[in-house]
Amino acid sequence: MAKKDYENMTETLIMPLIEANHMELVDVEWVREGSVYYLRVYIDKEGGVTVDDCEVISRAFGDILDEKDYISENYVFEVSSPGLDRPLKKEKDFARSIGKEVEIKLFKPVNKQKEFIGELKAYDKNTVTIQLDDEETVVFNRSDIAVIRLAFFY
Repeated sequence: MAKKDYENMTETLIMPLIEANHMELVDVEWVREGSVYYLRVYIDKEGGVTVDDCEVISRAFGDILDEKDYISENYVFEVSSPGLDRPLKKEKDFARSIGKEVEIKLFKPVNKQKEFIGELKAYDKNTVTIQLDDEETVVFNRSDIAVIRLAFFY
């Protein structure tokens, strides 16, 4: 199986568990770090997730992983919160961020600039539109965006 297959199968199998616990599945990732593979599930809920929430999902889904046994490699399974600085990836992430300040980092500079901060005005499957502080509206192709996330000022 390929990376996407593991991620898709995990998402399919874990969704009923996530929904039953009134949580949201933010992301699933299959990654290799050094010589170790990780299957990571990121969850969220209104008010944020706790360590106990992560443990409930981890224990319950661990049983499903053992039963289905669809991953042939040795791996570490982790459940965690996506954190405040999580990237916007899915339709629902963009929808809930309309009107909020976002930070965009590009793969290549546009007008000698690779980072932009502005209010998310619109998005579709191909583009993201933000309004900068000077009221200028900028449209980016999603394929040019390395990462987009909510902007936090410390």
